[in-house]
Parts: sequence; structure tokens; C-alpha cells
Amino acid sequence: MDRVNPGAAGVGTDEGDRVTARALVVQNGRSGPRRFATWLAEHDVELDVRHPYRGDELPGTPEHDALIVLGGGYLPDDDARAPWLAPVRDLVGAAVESGSPYLGICLGGQLLAHVGGGEVQGQYGTPEFGSTALTLRPEAAGDALFVGVPHDPTAIEHHVDAITRLPAGAVWLASSEACPYQAFRLGDSAWGLQFHPETTPERINTWSQASLDRHGLDRAELHDAAVRDDARAAGIWQQFAARFAARVTGG
Repeated sequence: MDRVNPGAAGVGTDEGDRVTARALVVQNGRSGPRRFATWLAEHDVELDVRHPYRGDELPGTPEHDALIVLGGGYLPDDDARAPWLAPVRDLVGAAVESGSPYLGICLGGQLLAHVGGGEVQGQYGTPEFGSTALTLRPEAAGDALFVGVPHDPTAIEHHVDAITRLPAGAVWLASSEACPYQAFRLGDSAWGLQFHPETTPERINTWSQASLDRHGLDRAELHDAAVRDDARAAGIWQQFAARFAARVTGG
């Protein structure tokens, strides 16, 4: 497990940097919280990153101020290949029930949909890879995290599975041309995203060549387009991360 607290964390005092909140991050594969670690630390949120796929233990009940679940190449109930997903589902359910801030990214968003009674299907619809145009729905204007996001942001995508039905009572926040359910909120403090606001264009350079070839994609083209779009997107998602941090710290 890693405790991620880049040097900018907190507000400097005579007693050193101040950390006011801790978020548990469940990392389901090689890709970690990346720039979200820095962005959240700038607003007094320290990350406790656990790698259950490598054997890190997860708490049986929530012990942190927030929960963040990252992506991975599994369906939410793929317990045969990823047996740690069962306790992750329990944690997600506990976060929703308690109202603790939750942010689910890609698989993490699909887990929220699954736990809430929605539906996720494997290899459904058109896969999305690279920088993707999103469209915010009118409901986003009143959402605590999306309120400052432009109507037409971009974000990096990397998925072949998709949410096909939102949980009852969920607030639908964003879509894309190929994937309707790009973002939603369940309750007041749990958000599910299909896209990756935390990642950077450089991540594209690590994607499986076999997978790109299978979908007829050119890595260089994907990377160059993501770099162009990230000149605008990085600032958008940095402010998004700041608003999530405010939910965590009560700021």
C-alpha cells in the first residue's frame, strides 16, 4: 500500500504541512491516481492507495474520509478473475449508505452502478479509446462537482464495457456520442465516471498494442489528439478534483 502525499499537501504552518482528510484509493491495476494525487493534496486530502490485486488488505468497513475506486479490466462482479472485488463492492455500498464522498472512475463508476442496482454489460456498444468529447446534461448545472465544468469538455477514455442502465434515482450528468452514461451521481455524495479525468496523454503510450491493433487504432494519433485536448482539459479536471476535495474536507 502507498500513502500518497506530494509535497504541496496542506497549508504550511510552523508545525509543517497540514493534512485534514484521508481518502482510501482502491487501485485495480497498473494505473494509479496519477495527477489526482497532486491535485487532491493541494486541497488537504492525502491518499491511502491500496493494491488489492497485489495482496493489499482492504478495511472491512470504511475507515477513511472518502473512497476512490479506479479502473481495471474487469466487470464489477468478475469475482472469478478478481476476487477482491467482493469486498470493494461492500465498501462502495457502505460509502453510499453513509453518505461518505465516493468517486468511481471507469470500473469504479461501473461498480457504483452495479451496487446501486443498475446494469453493466461487457464489450457493449462502441469502445472508446483516447480523448473523447463529452456532453454535460442540464442536471450537471446543479451538481456539486460538475457545476463549473463547461458543457463540452474532453477526457481520456479506455473501455469496452459500459453501463447500460443507471440505478433507480441516479442523476444522469454526462454522455458521449458512443456511450450514454459517462457520469452520474447516486445520492448526494457518490459519483460514477466512465472517463478518466485523473490520467494524462502519456498513459496512452503504455496501452496494449494488441488491443489498439484489434480496434484499428493508431497510438501516435491518439496521443497527439490527447495532448492537444489536454491543454484545456487539465484545468477543467483540476478544478473538478478541487471540488471533490472540498466535499471530503468540508471546505
